[in-house]
Amino acid sequence: MSMSVYLLLIGVPLLLGLYAQMRVSSAFGRYKKVAATSGVTGAQAAREILNAAKIHDVEVREINDMLGDHYDPMKKRLCLSSDVYNTPSVAALGIAAHEAGHAIQHARAYAPLKWRMAIVPVTQFASQMLPFVIIGGFMFHIGGLISLGIICYAVLAVFQLITLPVEFDASKRAKVILQQMGMVQPGGEAAGVNAVLNAAALTYVAAFVAALGNLAYLLMARRHE
Repeated sequence: MSMSVYLLLIGVPLLLGLYAQMRVSSAFGRYKKVAATSGVTGAQAAREILNAAKIHDVEVREINDMLGDHYDPMKKRLCLSSDVYNTPSVAALGIAAHEAGHAIQHARAYAPLKWRMAIVPVTQFASQMLPFVIIGGFMFHIGGLISLGIICYAVLAVFQLITLPVEFDASKRAKVILQQMGMVQPGGEAAGVNAVLNAAALTYVAAFVAALGNLAYLLMARRHE
């Protein structure tokens, strides 16, 4: 297989992923220095949003993991990194509201979130198999492992595809709720929230493109065996 095909299917998605991560870090770094006039911290925002949505069984917890913010639907736990949990910044409010958006999706039985939760065990298994696929399939040219790799990347591509509406919807909810509840003001503050959440959304697009690129590469490798 030609180097140009490899660069297109593997290199371009890799560069897109790096660019997306740089945008997230840049946007967060910029807007974590911009204080929201409401003075509300990320933790306070998350709790107020959950209370307003009549969700009282979700724990809001601080974690020591920069940009590791997430909502765990199995444990009903909303985990916020220290910079988000304790800071009344525009960036913190955007991220906290986004994660609260996932809790609202869960409480409202949002279909794409249910699909993503259902496919998580299969996705985890596929991810665990990939190192064996890479080592055995490409270093030792074991054809059966390349076929397994195709299945794994097909699962990952489906997972990333389902993830897109889940993440986009959570960000959409966050942008609306923060202004409706007066936690961020129209203009510069709202623009900052948009910048942070839009940058984060690009990382999910990049992950989907990467999964598709790897799947296409393995399919072509299989044809050229």
